[in-house]
Amino acid sequence: MADNEDPLVYEDEEATEQVATEGSGDAPSKEEVKGISIHSSRFQDIEFKPEILRAIVDCGFEHLSEVQRECLPQAVLGMDVLCRAKSSTAIQIYNAYECLSKHMTTIKVGVFVGGVNIRKDEEALKTNCPHIVVGTPGRLTTLLRTKRLNLCTLKHFVLDECDKMLQDTYMLRDVQEIFSNTPREKQVMIFSATLNKEIRPVCQKFMQDPTEVDVDDIESKLTLRGVQQHYVKLKDDEKNGKLFELLGVLEFNQVVIFVRSIARCMALCESLGEQNLPAIAIHFSMTEAERLSRYQQFNDSKERILVATHWVGRGMAIERVNIVFNYDMPENSDRYLDRVAYAGRFGTQGLGITIVTDEKDVKVLNDVQERFDVSITPLSHEIDLSSHTKICQ
Repeated sequence: MADNEDPLVYEDEEATEQVATEGSGDAPSKEEVKGISIHSSRFQDIEFKPEILRAIVDCGFEHLSEVQRECLPQAVLGMDVLCRAKSSTAIQIYNAYECLSKHMTTIKVGVFVGGVNIRKDEEALKTNCPHIVVGTPGRLTTLLRTKRLNLCTLKHFVLDECDKMLQDTYMLRDVQEIFSNTPREKQVMIFSATLNKEIRPVCQKFMQDPTEVDVDDIESKLTLRGVQQHYVKLKDDEKNGKLFELLGVLEFNQVVIFVRSIARCMALCESLGEQNLPAIAIHFSMTEAERLSRYQQFNDSKERILVATHWVGRGMAIERVNIVFNYDMPENSDRYLDRVAYAGRFGTQGLGITIVTDEKDVKVLNDVQERFDVSITPLSHEIDLSSHTKICQ
């Protein structure tokens, strides 16, 4: 798609007219509200409905994160928002909506993803049509083409993982098709873990004078400082022995082990089982339904060890994970963050151990330390167990 090419085609002008614009002549202009943030860490300082504030308390959320502090005031005022921050899966977003709408009993939320029997989706849209639709581009496009999904009165369009969605040709086409079936007048909010110079202008074509927020590095530094991080230099054929040794002496609730390929994922999972360390595997050759099923098993604590390719490194948020292993070094600092940060979420402390095999691995490790201002030290024989067991208490 060329930079001067408009990716959006609205075929139904009549549908656009069905959406009423909000506000009055006394409402502040976009220029007046753009860039507003709040100098507080309290959700109560944002003009949420009382029912939402009650749900926020019930869900255990206490303090605003940096990204929430910057984005929520803009979102509440109806501004378009383009934000670089950590992404989530469709299922996690659905669960968050379910949680936050618990005191708004008339609000219905639906999730529509590939790999699930589409007849169930069609039946849900026919008999229990949701007010909030969470879904993957492919499934939503299918439902639109079959006229099962109608977006003519949509008011808010939110795109998560936009770097992944808009850089893939097929996903981009699906997103464009969905977008063109929505009214012109709507609020657009786009989120991504990364926003490079190629993807940013593509995002902006979906938006009207958006507020841009980039707090990723701030939160990343804070997150990684909550994780005790070490590295160990090994040859490739020494990795299994060291991993088995560490799993035998470390105290853990749940562990995620990241590898670089499907073959290594499957082989390591089998080897762990042979050591009486049963593990579950997730990799990107599985169907979406199978990945989600296994993810849910791990999330429900039915398994304690997860071996994964990087597919699960984005969007996963498992509260009980307190140790992350980079069995294979990720290719850059962003992916290192995606992985190791899961040991330090939810205000807890965790442990991250990375295996280094060559100079390329050393370079990535140095990049991480410089970018996030953290110290990754050689793995000693004695690890301070109190550093990563707090969530057991």
